Amino acid sequence: MPRFRSKFEQRLALALKRAGVKFGYESERIGYLKKHHYTPDFVLENGVMLEAKGRFMSSDRAKHLLIQKQYADNPLDIRFVFMRASNTLNKRSKTTYGDWCDKHGFLWCEKSIPRSWFD
Repeated sequence: MPRFRSKFEQRLALALKRAGVKFGYESERIGYLKKHHYTPDFVLENGVMLEAKGRFMSSDRAKHLLIQKQYADNPLDIRFVFMRASNTLNKRSKTTYGDWCDKHGFLWCEKSIPRSWFD
């Protein structure tokens, strides 16, 4: 028998086995997308979306990766404006906010918006 996450699951598996039912335990993985909406902080006339960030939480990063994935065929131009791009993702990380953006293909700046972004 496989290792179960709870005694309840173990009891159910035992009942299925006793009943002669063939089954797999956690044998499939099904992807899904959350149904949410995203409201950019600023949308420029040229279509550039700006996200102003003091703290760049893991939930923010996950949200933007989902958005990027869901709009892969018609990418949105989302750019980040950080108060301090040199902040690290967490206390144990060496990765800065800017590093994360570079890794995932997002443009970013620190404190002020480059003129080239809205010209």
